[in-house]
Amino acid sequence: MSLSKTTNTYNRQNWEDSDFPIVCETCLGDSPYLRMAKEKYGKECEVCARPFTVFRWCPGARMRFKKTEICQTCARLRNACQTCLLDLEYGLPLQVRDAALKIKEQIPKSDVNKEYFVQNMDSELAKMDEAGGKCQNASDVLAKMARKAPYYERNRPHICSFWVKGECRRGEECPYRHERPTDPEDPLSNQNFKDRYYGVNDPVAEKMMNRASEMPKLEKPEDQTITTLYVGNLNDITTEKDLRDVFYQYGEIRNITHVAHQNCAFIQYTTRAAAEMAAESTYGRLTLGGHKLNVRWGHAQARKDKETTSIAAMKETKMKPSPGLPAPLPPLPTELQNNFFNIAPQAVPVVATPFIPVMPSLPHPSMQYMSTPLYPPGTSK
Repeated sequence: MSLSKTTNTYNRQNWEDSDFPIVCETCLGDSPYLRMAKEKYGKECEVCARPFTVFRWCPGARMRFKKTEICQTCARLRNACQTCLLDLEYGLPLQVRDAALKIKEQIPKSDVNKEYFVQNMDSELAKMDEAGGKCQNASDVLAKMARKAPYYERNRPHICSFWVKGECRRGEECPYRHERPTDPEDPLSNQNFKDRYYGVNDPVAEKMMNRASEMPKLEKPEDQTITTLYVGNLNDITTEKDLRDVFYQYGEIRNITHVAHQNCAFIQYTTRAAAEMAAESTYGRLTLGGHKLNVRWGHAQARKDKETTSIAAMKETKMKPSPGLPAPLPPLPTELQNNFFNIAPQAVPVVATPFIPVMPSLPHPSMQYMSTPLYPPGTSK
C-alpha cells in the first residue's frame, strides 16, 4: 500500500502496527519452527477497513499458506483468531459462542460509526490489558462442543482447478489437492468474513447448533424420592474420596457406595435438588483419572421391592373365567401326571429266583498230599 503524505480518507495515526499476530493453535500448525513474512500496512481489515500489518506463513508440509484477515483490534473485541475468525478459547464459530453465552455485541456496521467505535475501543482495550482483562463465564454447551485438540485438516491446500478440468500435468508435485469439489449449492461453500465475525447467517454455526440440539439429554425420573446417581466407567485407582471431592460441590452427600470390582459407584444425596444439579452438571462431560465417566439416575430399592411383591401377588391371585370361553380342563389323575406319552402301565411279571445252596470249600487234593510228611518219624533221610 502506498505511504504517500497526501491527504486520504484514512487517519494514519490509527493504522495498526504489530510484531506478532493473534492466531489460534490450529492456524499456527504443528511445526515448532515457523517462519513468517511481515508486511507493514499490507492490507485493509475485512471488518473495519483499516490498514494493518499482515503476516503470512506456512503451517506445515503439504499445507496452504495462511495470512491474517482482520486487524488485532477487531480480533480482540470478539476474542477471535485473525485468520479463521473462530473463538480462541473454544475453537468454535462466534455465532455459536454468542448463542451459548447469550452475548449481544453492539458493534456498528456503518463505515463512519465503525471507525469511531474502533478508535474508542483501542484505548479501552489498552486499559483492560493493564487491569488484567476480563473473563467470560464458562458454558456447559461450549464445553461439550469445544475441540480438545487442534484440527490441522483445516489447513489443507485448496482443490486444483486444473485437475477438475482434467488439465493438471504436475502429478504428485502439484501443491493443490486432487479431489472432487463439493456441491456449489452447499451452504457451507458460501461464507464471508463479515457474517462470521458478526455471527449472522453463518452456515457452519447453524450446522453445529442443530447438532447440539439433537444431543441426548438425561431425563429426570418421575419418582421424587430418587436421589441416587449411578457413576460408571471408573478407573481402578479411583477412591471414594475422589468421588466425594467431585460431587460434594453440588450438595450434601448422604452415602457413597463404591463397587470396585465393577468399576462403578452409587452417590446418594440428601435432597432431590442437589441430585438434579449434579446430574445436569456432570452428564456427558465429567472426566476423572483420564476416564470419561457415565452418569445416570439410579433406581430406588423400595421400587424394586414393590415390583417384586406385585409380581408375586399376581401369580397367587386366581383370575376369574372370561364369559363365552370353555371351562378349564379337569386335572389329570395321579397315575397319569408323570405319563407324558399317555401309555397305559403294563404289569411286569415276577420271576422267582431258584435257590442254589452254597457248599463249603474243601482243600485241594494236592494240598492233602503236601500236608503228609515225606519221611515218617524215626526214619533216616
